[in-house]
Formats: sequence, structure tokens, C-alpha cells
Amino acid sequence: MPRLGWLVSLGAAALLLVACRSFVNSSPNLRWWLFANFGADQLCPEMLKRGAPLKLNPTGNTIGRFYPQACSHELNQQAQTIIVHFSGTGFAWTPIAGRVGFSAAAAVEYRMDFYLGDDADYIWARTNRIVQGPDFQVGSVENRVVDWATKTPVGYLANTFGGQIVSSHLTEGFTVVRSDAGDEFSLGHLSPPQRPQKPFDTSRSERYVFMNETTEVQVNQIDMLGPFEVAKGSQSLFLRLRMTGPPIDVMVFQRGVGDLWRSGLQLGAPLAAPTQPPITSFTLQPGQEIQQRFKLPPGQYYVVLDNSSAVGVVNPPWNPLATVVGNAAVVSYTAELAED
Repeated sequence: MPRLGWLVSLGAAALLLVACRSFVNSSPNLRWWLFANFGADQLCPEMLKRGAPLKLNPTGNTIGRFYPQACSHELNQQAQTIIVHFSGTGFAWTPIAGRVGFSAAAAVEYRMDFYLGDDADYIWARTNRIVQGPDFQVGSVENRVVDWATKTPVGYLANTFGGQIVSSHLTEGFTVVRSDAGDEFSLGHLSPPQRPQKPFDTSRSERYVFMNETTEVQVNQIDMLGPFEVAKGSQSLFLRLRMTGPPIDVMVFQRGVGDLWRSGLQLGAPLAAPTQPPITSFTLQPGQEIQQRFKLPPGQYYVVLDNSSAVGVVNPPWNPLATVVGNAAVVSYTAELAED
């Protein structure tokens, strides 16, 4: 998608906007009018397309994901703000509780703005106020001792800790940096020419970049990257990966299969293979970089990183500390949309 596509239709209007970039950047009222008329309706569809990474700190590795499932918005023309209502489910990994499944809902009023640069456009959502929530509910806790604790007053601490992980990431605002290479997402505010930290340099690539991050997959756990959309038959999903830790399985599943699988895990089902086999899979070994290109029919797909003996063909080595922390696979990857 061209980087101005979120704002105006293609063609003469986009060319005119580029020519008037400095005028637009100096006019707050014009920027709001453009966002309200051309950008606001794109916010929820973009939010619903893929999961959002969860981290214990902004520069840390991903330890969980939130998958929005419902979203709506309302504009306040007088205040020049937008209220976004969203809800969804997700998971996070903690050293004591293991995999924690949860649901979360919130309504946040954002003050939107953007800047049109020569090489990239910056779209900001600054939190103006929390209208509702975040309402955080634990759906399952892998460690049954901690699960029992969540049903007692002591469990309030566990729920609060989990809620802090999610709420701090959903309500602190965000920046989208849109360039010809794709969208880069970062929590908080980035000013030009700042870019989100990422493990791979994709600046010379013409492929659209879905994600470029580092994630930790603990032993007997999986991570579900995406979903990633292949929109046309002339496109392919391109993966570039490198890792430290034990070998793991990398598998590609259709979104429908992945959603059912993920829903069960978040409700407390034990980790097991999904109802259908992967479309394709391979083993990722430590200490080497792998590049894979997958020719897939148009649709949406999850890429699953499996560091368990319950799903793929690789069995993680036994470690007495595995129930607390140990044998984690630290995977840096980029997922891109390639044109044939």
C-alpha cells in the first residue's frame, strides 16, 4: 500500500498533497480534517489485521501478544480527538505463572496527528484520556498453583500484574511510521527521523514489511506471529530468521486454524497440535540465518514458532529450570510481503 494511501485516494490528490507537504505540516486544522475524512475509517481495520506484541519494557523482547477482535471509533470534531473502543484476547509468559491467557477491553481517547516527511510519514496517537478500562480478565494460568491463587485474595496481585503488562501497552499511545517499505509500529512517541528499533535492516528492500522484531519463546511454549495477509496471487510471504537457543519448529497455518488453536490455549487447553497440519514447516537451527519464501494462496496466515515437544518434530532438551526459566529460544525475524 502506498504510504499516502491511508490519507487520500491515489492519483492527482496524492500528488497534490505531496506538493503541498509543507503547507499541510504547518496547518493543524487541515491535518485534522484530512485525518477525520480519510484516515479515521482505516484505524480499526488496521488494528484488527494482526496481533500486537507485549513487552515488559519498550526495548525488550516480545513475551506475549494481544489480538484485537472488535473495534469501533467515534470522532469528536470539536475537541479534534478520536475515541477507539477495542477488545480482544491474548497471552503473556511469566517465569512463575507460565502461559497466561487473558481478555482485555478498553476505550481510549487519542489525539491524532501526523507529519508528512520526505522519506516517511509519521502518524501519532497520543493518549488524551482513558474513557473506560482497561478491563483485564485472566482466562487461564498454566501453573495450577498460581491458577488457584487467582481465585483467592492473594490472586489479586497476580491479576494486577497481568493487567499492568497489558494496560501499559494499550494506553500509552503509539506511532506508525509509514514509508514505501511498509509500516513500522512503536509504542509511545517517535519524532522524525526516529525509527522503531528492529533486528534487521530492510531499508534496501522493496518488500512490504509486516513485522521486524525479536521474540522469546520459552520451553514448552509457542508464539503465533501475525496473522499476515497475502492479498493477491502474485504475492508471497517472505521470512528472514536467526536465533539463539535450542532448535525450534517454524510452521505456517491458515488463520482460521490458528484462531481456533489460539482460543483453546488462552482458555487453558494443554498445548497440543491443532486440528489440521501446517501448510509447510521447517526446523530453525541456532547460529544461522535462514531466508524462506512461501508461495501461498490469497488469505491470512500465522507463522508459529514452536519450542515444545507437543507440536512439531523438534524435542527441546530437558532442563530442570525449564518450569521457571531456561532453554528459551530468542528469535529475531522479519515477515515481509514479496511480489513475484
